Amino acid sequence: MREFHIGKNDENQRLDRFLGKAFPLLPASLAQKYIRLKRIKVNGARAQRDQKLVAGDILQCYINDEFFESPSEENVYLTITTPRLKIVYEDENIMLLDKPAGMLAHADEHEKVNTLVNHMLAYLYQKREWRPREENAFTPALCNRIDRNTGGIVIAAKNAEALRILNDKIRDREIAKYYLCIALGRVEPPKGRIECFLRKDEKSNTVRVYHRPVPEGRSAITLYQTLQTRGELSLLEVELLTGRTHQIRASMADLGHPLLGDGKYGIGSVNRKYGETQQALYSYRLRFDFPTDAGILEYLHGREFQVDEVPFQKRSTLVKSHKRRAATGSSLFYFSKVQNIELFVKYTLAILHALCIIVSV
Repeated sequence: MREFHIGKNDENQRLDRFLGKAFPLLPASLAQKYIRLKRIKVNGARAQRDQKLVAGDILQCYINDEFFESPSEENVYLTITTPRLKIVYEDENIMLLDKPAGMLAHADEHEKVNTLVNHMLAYLYQKREWRPREENAFTPALCNRIDRNTGGIVIAAKNAEALRILNDKIRDREIAKYYLCIALGRVEPPKGRIECFLRKDEKSNTVRVYHRPVPEGRSAITLYQTLQTRGELSLLEVELLTGRTHQIRASMADLGHPLLGDGKYGIGSVNRKYGETQQALYSYRLRFDFPTDAGILEYLHGREFQVDEVPFQKRSTLVKSHKRRAATGSSLFYFSKVQNIELFVKYTLAILHALCIIVSV
């Protein structure tokens, strides 16, 4: 419990507004709850949130010490009252989170609060699975990253041992990651392997593709398979053997088949025709293959997880340049949940069966 003495500069303020200024990490909804539960009192008595404070009042706060700290990137998760997470899988060691397109995995210079990692920390803190005051250094962390405008599975570690193992397995390519994407044109050959080198341009936040080693270039290996082609669009499943920035987007564009909706590597006129402002790319499936010892995560060996749905169906739009055909269907593929994927052939047939008709162009 901490006490605060109200001075002349603080009087005549409503209690809830004073709390918002004095404790910026304490969400307003949580402050109201604590007032109602008498965990915040004035002069030892029950208070009202609209109560006016006067000089000489003594404010008693029975709240966690974390809320008294100054705001920083490390504790900003405390301001999140209701964590927004789509959890694909969770146990005592890991979480598999379905990150929506448009959300950052980590903070950048423009967005500090509404990130996947902050929502995860708020979730674990509120569940009391993570108590930062009892930790010397460890903070639950994300193990892989996905571009802001790409959605899909992100792996999170709840403890230090799980984080160490997952980082090792990702580095040693013992976790298979699969994406679905919509590319422009008919991809030839329909199944292939793309090997190249990617060099990042920090100023433009893009990568350039090279077919020979270059200074600061990083090798990138991508496997792809065409599942369906209709009109000028193709649905592909892509597996990453390396995890480079913009690897799928840049590699497919270099192949001559940029992703639909991609504002950096795509074709603006086609994106506008279909009304797409985000790349049609989703990390939808993940499989743990551990040929080497996985310690406390050995139970995950051989297990496979996938998202409930790929939201291309939610973004389906009519082809604006063909309004006279608007009644014929959506411009994007429709994906439904696949219940059994023990055999890839069966899975592929289920995906193909779930495809909607694409507007002919």
